[in-house]
Amino acid sequence: MNIQTASPHRSEIVNLQLNQEKSNGVSMRVRLREILPRHKLLISTIVVAIILILGALIVAGRSGKSAQASPRPLDVEVIKVEQQDVPIYSEWIGTTDGMVNAEIKAQVTGYLLRQDYKEGSFVKKGQLLFEIDPRPFQAALDQANGQVAQFLGQLEQANSQVTQAEAQVGQANSQLLQAQAQLAQAQANQVRTQLDVNKYAPLAEQKAVTQQDYDNAVQSNVVAKAQVEAAKAGVETARAQVRAANAQIGTAKATIATAKGQVENARASVKTAELNLGFTRIISPIDGVAGIAQAQVGNLISTTSSPLTTVSTVNPIKVFFTLNERDYLNFTKRNLIDAQQGASVEQLELELLLADGTSYPQKGSFFFADRQVDPKTGAIRLAGIFPNPGNVLRPGQYGRVRAVTSTKEEALLVPQRAVTELQGSYQVAVVGADNKIEIRSVKVSDRTGTMWIVEDGLKSGEIVVAEGTQKVKPGAVVNPKPYVGGTAGNVR
Repeated sequence: MNIQTASPHRSEIVNLQLNQEKSNGVSMRVRLREILPRHKLLISTIVVAIILILGALIVAGRSGKSAQASPRPLDVEVIKVEQQDVPIYSEWIGTTDGMVNAEIKAQVTGYLLRQDYKEGSFVKKGQLLFEIDPRPFQAALDQANGQVAQFLGQLEQANSQVTQAEAQVGQANSQLLQAQAQLAQAQANQVRTQLDVNKYAPLAEQKAVTQQDYDNAVQSNVVAKAQVEAAKAGVETARAQVRAANAQIGTAKATIATAKGQVENARASVKTAELNLGFTRIISPIDGVAGIAQAQVGNLISTTSSPLTTVSTVNPIKVFFTLNERDYLNFTKRNLIDAQQGASVEQLELELLLADGTSYPQKGSFFFADRQVDPKTGAIRLAGIFPNPGNVLRPGQYGRVRAVTSTKEEALLVPQRAVTELQGSYQVAVVGADNKIEIRSVKVSDRTGTMWIVEDGLKSGEIVVAEGTQKVKPGAVVNPKPYVGGTAGNVR
């Protein structure tokens, strides 16, 4: 019973579901039919709205053009183009340098004892800058002085030896003279005894004298000859003594010469020691500004060490700048500069523009040109000098060196702000007699101050817009007012 009852219920549920799905499909189709006409109506409405907006814009544009037919004139500042002679400036990058830059180096090796100057201050020639420990050098000087005293003693001893040897030579000469006198006496005595022998010999043969007398005469002659030989030996001995004494004099004089050489060497050592001792006091060789110390107290410094500091003479100060070869030849031909130092100095006045854009108040002059043109760059290095009271300028500063190198006669001038640059071309806004704007292309050349020099495109007396160039257009009517910042002729 339960099974049969459940099956009719299931079939009813299934039928209900099928009927519901059919009704849902019918309702979906009805909804689609209702929505589609609404979408078509919405799209049509949007298209009509777009068309109305475009039409309104077109009408507004036309009405704007008609409204612009008579706009309010723009207020602009204008200036009159004037024609006058203008100096032409040339500019170069410059670097300042001291007239003299003295690198202070140690000339002896030792420990730095003290620094005696204030870094960055002005120092005088001869002023003490550094001191090296002087004790080793003082000891070397004392030792050299001791050697001088020692060698002077040896020299005195050699001199006394010479004196003694000379005395011995005198004594030997006296002994030689005495020996020579004895020799002469002995020779005279022997001659006498020989005469006696010669006299007694024939007499003895004749028995006129006794044999004893003859023998005595012979014996006396033999003794006299012996005395002559002894006297000759004495002479030779005396001569030998003289030669020995002379040799001692030569030896003593050689000792003197050696002692003198040793004394001179010792004195040279003293001078060297004195110099080295003096080099422990490092002084400034020039007047100038002393730089930062590169060594500290207690450092071991030597002659091969880097400079302790640098002292630069900065008043006047040099400014180096580079000129290309063509300009150099041109300036030389026009006698603006001369390759020789000091020539034509007054013909080229230099002006220095500092890094902050200000102009240095002191005017400079051409100093010299380098000896050669750099073959790599085709440029030559020149130098100018500027007075530098107060040492305001220091070596190593950069700036621009400018000078009047020519004069442009009857040049047309307009303010730089009146000229508009666009892709390498230049334009100005010219105000006509009816106050209408004409945009005109111009050719510019050099600048002088805040002005452009116009080569072509303008005439003297024409009026150009100096303030408000970005607001004007060709054909626009303007209300011109004088340019308050102009240096050319203002409109009256």
